[in-house]
Order: sequence, then C-alpha cells, then structure tokens
Amino acid sequence: MIVVRNLFRIKFGQSKPAVAAFKEGRALIKKLGLNAESRLLTDLVGTSYTIVHELQFEGLAAFELEMRKVTSSAEWRAWYETFIPYAESGSREIFNIVE
Repeated sequence: MIVVRNLFRIKFGQSKPAVAAFKEGRALIKKLGLNAESRLLTDLVGTSYTIVHELQFEGLAAFELEMRKVTSSAEWRAWYETFIPYAESGSREIFNIVE
C-alpha cells in the first residue's frame, strides 16, 4: 500500500475559496470513478496556507492507472483550471505504508 500526498501552497487570503474548490474537485474525481481512499487536509501549524490531498492506493501501478483515468477527463481538466489560480506552488510525496 502507498500514500500519495499532493501538497499545494495557497496564495495569501485564498484558503477558504481554495478549499471550497478542492472539495468540488474531490466530488468530481469520485464521480469519475477514482478508486482510492481520499482525505483533504489543511495546515494547523507549520507552513501557512497549505492544502494536502492525501490518497491511498494498492501500489504505484494502481496510482498510475487511477490518475490516468481521472486526468484524461475533460471535466477534470476544466475543474483543475479553476483551482490553479489559488495555488502558488505544488508538490507530491509518495510513501510506502509499513504498519
């Protein structure tokens, strides 16, 4: 099992609308059939104005397959264009779950 964390640094003063937009995005990826556990996290301490979209997959192959399914959708690409203006930067972390 792996955990994929997509981290977005949000522009000052844009956290609330960015979170609202990302909630719409999460609903969309579920509608598009993403087969993964998903959580949306916001900063409490540390780097301010951070949103983390955390996903859990069986492995890297499942991650690639599921993301290709979602990101190839015109509907997802249109939504993503509405989210981009809120973000200053983004990064991705991928971890093994070793419980």
